[in-house]
Amino acid sequence: MAGLNAHTLAPSEIKLHQKSRQLEVSFPDGKTFTLSYEFLRVNSPSAEVRGHGPGQEVLQTGKRNVDITKLDPVGNYAVLPTFSDGHDTGIFSWDLLYHLGAHQDELWQDYLARLEAAGASRDIDSTTLPPKAGGSCGHH
Repeated sequence: MAGLNAHTLAPSEIKLHQKSRQLEVSFPDGKTFTLSYEFLRVNSPSAEVRGHGPGQEVLQTGKRNVDITKLDPVGNYAVLPTFSDGHDTGIFSWDLLYHLGAHQDELWQDYLARLEAAGASRDIDSTTLPPKAGGSCGHH
């Protein structure tokens, strides 16, 4: 995961496009990335998503229609989005936003593959569903 990097400059512009659910971020090097709210939500750097160590990641499901309801600055190095599902603990540093933009295609394909492997959906949030009756692991 990207950490703070002294070489990543602050974005020259950040725009929220609510109708298309996209965050557009432009950097002084001329790069502009358009990141879907869903992509940002499932790649949140929070402990809730990342876990507290390798192998503790929590697959995020049912986030296709998530919105960003608020975007707050964090010092001079990051932003903190508040998502419509209540998630508000992922601080996105400038270098993390740059990393997500630069690697968006492979990160998205990896996420879709993990969803498919888990039999999960972008439309149904299985992380908050009650356990299925008859089994403790939730498998059929």
